[in-house]
Amino acid sequence: MRLVIAHCSVDYSGRLTAHLPMAPRLLMVKADGSVLIHADGGSYKPLNWMSPPCKLTEEEGVWSVTNKAGEELRITFEKVLSDTSYELGLDPGLIKDGVEAHLQELLAEHVTTFGDGFTLVRREYPTAIGPVDLLCRDADGKHVAVEIKRRGEIDGVEQLTRYVELLNRDPLLAPVRGIFAAQLIKPQAQFLATDRGLECVTVDYDALRGMESDVLRLF
Repeated sequence: MRLVIAHCSVDYSGRLTAHLPMAPRLLMVKADGSVLIHADGGSYKPLNWMSPPCKLTEEEGVWSVTNKAGEELRITFEKVLSDTSYELGLDPGLIKDGVEAHLQELLAEHVTTFGDGFTLVRREYPTAIGPVDLLCRDADGKHVAVEIKRRGEIDGVEQLTRYVELLNRDPLLAPVRGIFAAQLIKPQAQFLATDRGLECVTVDYDALRGMESDVLRLF
């Protein structure tokens, strides 16, 4: 983990353009290659970011972060106040609460919730950036990565995006598509997932436990 505190401006160009004027900010460069720009307010979410795989090029006073789609984050420095790096090592992963862990277990037993012909390859499929909740095959034999949450928010979509991008680098697995499954998916998260080619599935916890429910599972 590299942490840089600096007076900088940030310009994003890609499917749209965005500009952050010169101000003090925290830049995070993570071991997985992602680059995030934070301010001291505005909640925990970054002001802008680039998800891996991407390339960071450092020149005097300027960082250029580009991805395979040709999108660019261009960070222009006025003054660097701090530049430190820490080796965090392997993370043990998120310990899910009882309901979310049970939801994963139930969906592993009932993977046809995601479509006819689905089969389970493995729960907690290991990757370099953490385990994928479920790795499945669809009716055509193609791999599907499933991320499971109680509440589906943007952070979960970002997580699934990173998993799918990483798994697609493995020729034995590719092509891999992603399914974002939750009891409730926020509209912003569904929009982002759809924009990134991910499928959203709402799941009924009670119905999976064998209880009657009039809530629809899929949309």
